[in-house]
Amino acid sequence: MDTNEIPVATSIPADVEGSHMRRALELAERGLGSTSPNPLVGAVICSPDGRVIGEGFHARCGEPHAEREAIRDASDRGEDPKGGTLYVTLEPCAHHGRQPPCTDAILESGISRVVYASEDPTEKASGRGPSILREAGVEVARAATEEVEGADSLNQPFRKRAATGLPLVTYKAAMTLDGKVAAPGGDSRWISCSESRALVHEMRGVCDAVAVGIGTVLADDPLLTARNGDGSDRSVTDAPGTSDGAAIRVVFDRKARLPLDSALVASQDVAELAVVVSAEADPARVSGLERAGVTVLSAEGPGDGDLVRSGLRALSEQMEVSDLLLEGGPRLAGAFLDAEQIDRLLIFVAPIVVGSGEAPGVIEGSGAKRIAEATRAVSCSHLQVGDDLLLDARLREW
Repeated sequence: MDTNEIPVATSIPADVEGSHMRRALELAERGLGSTSPNPLVGAVICSPDGRVIGEGFHARCGEPHAEREAIRDASDRGEDPKGGTLYVTLEPCAHHGRQPPCTDAILESGISRVVYASEDPTEKASGRGPSILREAGVEVARAATEEVEGADSLNQPFRKRAATGLPLVTYKAAMTLDGKVAAPGGDSRWISCSESRALVHEMRGVCDAVAVGIGTVLADDPLLTARNGDGSDRSVTDAPGTSDGAAIRVVFDRKARLPLDSALVASQDVAELAVVVSAEADPARVSGLERAGVTVLSAEGPGDGDLVRSGLRALSEQMEVSDLLLEGGPRLAGAFLDAEQIDRLLIFVAPIVVGSGEAPGVIEGSGAKRIAEATRAVSCSHLQVGDDLLLDARLREW
């Protein structure tokens, strides 16, 4: 059925429908950092007389989906969902994956009406669940526009990977008021305030992968781990992110120059490490990295853009990365932007001015030749973080 033909929920007052779906969105967010490569999903069940009798969310990849959790919650409360309405942030699945189809659970429960917000863009799922439910006599409706937009926004990584096979890329950087990320000599500690740096560790804790270029590694020897408030690293057992915990650390390293004695190689017990190399890489160095336990991904193509796109595809296909936080320097960021692979910018602006034309800017790629050709954000917002201003710009929506 075409999207335009799907009825919008109207039989219950819009404000009531909206409040239930907003609650479902709140529930969905509880799975942030733990469900990838699955989407974030929340669900609320209301009885025929309008009472909320069950709630649930998808907590972790491989565990029950939100619909089944909400049905289980209703049972635990001693409530019967028969004849009730299910509000769910993503259309119910109808395929067998790590979990059985949610459509089966809905039909078995006797729920008579389903209101969903976001469509599932994957080929195996798109539209099948709602169609099966309708054919079985369940009333199915689409939520109001506001809730649809909220549900789509919540699952941008899932939606991009479904549409393109590539992970969503968020570029994070700290810059001065005059757009510089370091002093002319390379000194950048610390541009951002302590509150901003703490927030970055929270970002690392909920993404699938954190990426930098080899230049950053050789200059700073970073760990790229998500650290707790006391400065300790979150291990793979206590940090959210991919299926086994902490975010994968990724180095874009065309010639496999990553030192075997680097902090990244030495800390693989804390978080996994992957290196994206090209055909230019010395086979002996590649073998050395592999013997050290590093996952080496081969990227194809001669240019930086080829390395970016091919590397992202390898991360998606071989390591199920859906959400990548790019923390590399301005040259790597420029390569990603030129390859049209930056979807979101998170820029911490510090209240300081360097004032040097020789200091590096926040992104240094080929870029646009004319202002009319510049990439324009589709949305932009800001947040005060300590003394800094955090700019959140989305370059594309999925």
